[in-house]
Amino acid sequence: MNDSDRRLALAILGVGHFGRFHALKAAANPRVRLVGLADADAARAATVAAEVGTEVLAAEAAIAAADAVIVAAPTRYHHGLAMAALDAGKHAFVEKPIAATLDEADALIDAAAAGRRVLQVGHIERFSAAFGAVVGAETGGRALSWDAIRVAPFRPRSLDVSVVLDLMIHDIDLVLELAGSEPEAVEAVGSAVASDRPDFAVARLRFAGGRAAVITASRVSLAMERRLRVLGTEGEMSVNFLDRSLAVLRRGGAEAVATMPGSGIDRFTWTDHDSLEAEQASFVTACLDGAPVVVDGAAGRRALKVALAVEAAIGGA
Repeated sequence: MNDSDRRLALAILGVGHFGRFHALKAAANPRVRLVGLADADAARAATVAAEVGTEVLAAEAAIAAADAVIVAAPTRYHHGLAMAALDAGKHAFVEKPIAATLDEADALIDAAAAGRRVLQVGHIERFSAAFGAVVGAETGGRALSWDAIRVAPFRPRSLDVSVVLDLMIHDIDLVLELAGSEPEAVEAVGSAVASDRPDFAVARLRFAGGRAAVITASRVSLAMERRLRVLGTEGEMSVNFLDRSLAVLRRGGAEAVATMPGSGIDRFTWTDHDSLEAEQASFVTACLDGAPVVVDGAAGRRALKVALAVEAAIGGA
């Protein structure tokens, strides 16, 4: 059998809203053999198993039957389930955040390294066509400031964590990737509105050299909004993720705009693709072919570290 013909025996641990989508993608992937799924809700597990044509197993049995697992259970179970898989010599994909604490994240990273297993964290935005467009349309020079907004109306989901670990952590990960470093200081405000945890938050991250980022997240907004603005030494980039538009004003363009409105600005768009499918395919390729892990445990830990600092700043405000 050629390497390209090999299939990854995969189990899904947790088939709630997002875990179900993972199961659907895995069932459709020709390089995957979905060996089973587990969930604390027996009725939900049975429904999803019937939908994707696999069987319901206890978590221990699912891990034993698999070469790799996807952990899509609530955050408080990430460490326990992923550690059980890694200790059993299995590869692990863990939905974001990687774990509930930095100590738990470190334990997973160490276990994966010791066993030479793949550990990937589910920061799905890294695999989006939108982020690819942002990276491909850089203004040049040195970025000095990032302003990210991710807000949406209230939905009673993922309320086991704050909006910081639910939504803001996506943009934290993207800003850290774009900045290429961790912040030196974190300030934040936020409040609970519809749950017992912060439902909106505004964080300011200060990086070396005077660079800064302001990240806004809310799950109690009047309307959905997804934007990113990057200011740098060579110009400005403005991105609207909802209408798939990106505009770049480079050095010298401001004069052209002043004399001839609409000129001096480069405008782009992109065609969306299935980010979850791309993310899962990357994990499968890492497991079967030894390809580099795009979002590894260290990246997941960096995002978690900043997210926890944001929560701490809110609590101390």
